[in-house]
Amino acid sequence: MTDFALLKQKINESGMTVVAISEKTGILRETLYNRMKGVGDFTASEMLALSTVLHLTNDERDAIFFAVGVEANAT
Repeated sequence: MTDFALLKQKINESGMTVVAISEKTGILRETLYNRMKGVGDFTASEMLALSTVLHLTNDERDAIFFAVGVEANAT
């Protein structure tokens, strides 16, 4: 399950907008917004692209995309 709060925190820390991140990752803006609202699951390639652009460590990546015990609601 995705930890959306932690993902949003890492995006804020990056200083980039979601639009800039979508351009750098190649993920459509609409798709990225939907994923962040919990509509659909992140694909492996999306996780890899976000990890690269946000400079996530493996532990940070796992905490975000493979979180255990987080709320299912993305909002």
